[in-house]
Amino acid sequence: MPHRALIEKRPWLLASLAAGISFWFVKDSDLPGLYQMAWKGAGVALLAVYALARHKGADSRTIAAVMAFGALGDVLIELMLEAGAVAFLIGHLIAIRLYWQHRRVATSFSQNAAAAAFLVLIPAISFLLPADRAAAPGIALYALGLAAMTAAAWTSSFPRYRVGIGAVMFAVSDLLIFAELGPLASSPLPGLLIWPLYYFGQFLICTGVIGELRSRSTPQ
Repeated sequence: MPHRALIEKRPWLLASLAAGISFWFVKDSDLPGLYQMAWKGAGVALLAVYALARHKGADSRTIAAVMAFGALGDVLIELMLEAGAVAFLIGHLIAIRLYWQHRRVATSFSQNAAAAAFLVLIPAISFLLPADRAAAPGIALYALGLAAMTAAAWTSSFPRYRVGIGAVMFAVSDLLIFAELGPLASSPLPGLLIWPLYYFGQFLICTGVIGELRSRSTPQ
């Protein structure tokens, strides 16, 4: 889409992209913490506004709520990991309900196998990653919700190569967070990849859902 058309037709989406992309460059800077938290939360919060502005209906309000809890999680995780996880988990539960309501009528063997793999592997890997074994059960419990969200997105009737891939990117970003608590504690990789995987995962989820809802509501 031409740059001018994006500004005119999707200003909230453009604002989200600007906030989400620019945050990657300031997240390790000397910017005061409160400003960083607001900047961090803005990217996904603006996706929630975009969803509400772009389509009217219960499902668009639902995906906006998912984005809103994601933005809340982005902020709270800077204060306390557990508080951020609760906000994200609520968002996952809301998303699961939405995807389940829009589940695909018929899924192939490979699609079902991928969903089953997400359900098993994401919690299992999450449990194994943290060096602090006392934290592992709680992380695995959160990861169950993450895994269910990913599997539900993958088998929903929303575009798999936007919503499904976006959910997988979200899951990988969380696995990198858990890996940073264990085997990748000294690696620069999580710091480089967590934010872009997470933000663009959310971006794909939101735009994929809203785009599909708009196409369904447009007279053929």
